[in-house]
Amino acid sequence: MNILLELFVVTFRVLWAFVLAAAKWLVRPKEKSVAGQVCLITGAGSGLGRLFALEFARRRALLVLWDINTQSNEETAGMVRHIYREMAEAAAAAPRAAGDGEKDALPHCNLQVYTYTCDVGKRENVYSTAERVRKEVGEVSVLVNNAGVVSGHHLLECPDELIERTMMVNCHAHFWTTKAFLPKMLEMNHGHIVTVASSLGLFSTAGVEDYCASKFGAVGFHESLSHELKAAEKDGIKTTLVCPYLVDTGMFRGCRIRKEIEPFLPPLKPEYCVKQAMRAILTDQPMICTPRLMYMVTFMKSILPFEAVVCMYRFLGADKCMYPFIAQRKQATNNNEAKNGI
Repeated sequence: MNILLELFVVTFRVLWAFVLAAAKWLVRPKEKSVAGQVCLITGAGSGLGRLFALEFARRRALLVLWDINTQSNEETAGMVRHIYREMAEAAAAAPRAAGDGEKDALPHCNLQVYTYTCDVGKRENVYSTAERVRKEVGEVSVLVNNAGVVSGHHLLECPDELIERTMMVNCHAHFWTTKAFLPKMLEMNHGHIVTVASSLGLFSTAGVEDYCASKFGAVGFHESLSHELKAAEKDGIKTTLVCPYLVDTGMFRGCRIRKEIEPFLPPLKPEYCVKQAMRAILTDQPMICTPRLMYMVTFMKSILPFEAVVCMYRFLGADKCMYPFIAQRKQATNNNEAKNGI
């Protein structure tokens, strides 16, 4: 094809992509069904992972929960089973109320939740647990890479082991879980891979170098994987990148921006964050930043001179927003050492 003609076609497609994106803002796309599909969530024992599990349970997905903490993972499973029971009771009561005796196309009694204790920071543990899942449950259709940790130390005070741990859990684990479950998705040309990253994977701040690096790595991995799937013309496999602002899960307790600005940009409620992410996942949205202001921040960071970005950070109080959090972590560590007589 003549390069000028091809350039015209590409320009038209780019403009059409803008039109489709604008249309989705005006008309909410229909959510797809995940009923009966196997959904695996890492870090399901607490925080966003637990909330993702509950949301997928309400949509009748068959759940596989991974967490390093067995007790908290079982607590999440208990909540999921409670949701399954409520739906089963409601489904059983509905035909009696209608008097037609019709049965659900997908019986609620077939819904199950499986729990596995897995340290996603250890490659062999991921691969061995993934093999157990395939044998005991089946092939995974929806993979939610959610597990995450934060060290809470300034760079020069952070032990190398904690830096490595942050990179392993927040970034490298995404490679291993994807390598474990992507082959069958490719074979079937069906699946969905969700990367729960952070706004700190799009822009950074001081004091959390290891966390930012790990989230930047997760974002880069996700984007490259998305392009690889497109290049392979595997359009049946969807990807969604989730980049929320500070979420009030306690992970960054103490983090503060400028007090005059904080009422306009408070920490996100975890429930709100997950509901927004679920809407993006179920409508095959490639990326979701919460709140939408994060899109603007990312764009401005890309076009403004570095010194201008620094000025904005200082005005917002974002340049040292992590310092109170780090100080609290350090104090808690000192208290624990004193209590244990170290």
